[in-house]
Amino acid sequence: MIDRDGYRPNVGIIICNCKNEVFWGKRVREHSWQFPQGGIKAGETPERAMFRELHEEVGLGSEHVRILGRTREWLRYEVPEQWVRREWRGNYKGQKQIWYLLRLVGRDCDVHLRGSDKPEFDAWRWNEYWVPLESVIEFKREVYQLALKELAKYLHRNPQERRSNAVSAP
Repeated sequence: MIDRDGYRPNVGIIICNCKNEVFWGKRVREHSWQFPQGGIKAGETPERAMFRELHEEVGLGSEHVRILGRTREWLRYEVPEQWVRREWRGNYKGQKQIWYLLRLVGRDCDVHLRGSDKPEFDAWRWNEYWVPLESVIEFKREVYQLALKELAKYLHRNPQERRSNAVSAP
């Protein structure tokens, strides 16, 4: 499903733990790391696509996460011509994404990368929220930066979280 401007609707998912570290998945048989993401199917809402992709790529269900926020508008990136599928050439520019920031309320052991027939990741790790983006494929870096920047305000929005952080501060 490509829109009239040549962009495929997609969701991006930033999962953070209780330390506000973010989930990074290592692409299968590659040396690049990224956040989970995937296409939005016809008739599917961005939120429903996000939960489907979360389950397919990371093995987490809605009971394992809490939505902290999402981007207001679509964030777009263009895909270099050599990365575009042959059948899409000529009418495909790239992806437009709605990004979600999720809090993991489950445990690390709830993550299952082999839950689908075609796993996206073969390893994962937690990184600082503002990790340098050199390990992300170059054409996606600006969108990652924009999403992280817009969603950072949601990290401590829950009054319960602020209170517990204030109590534990020296």
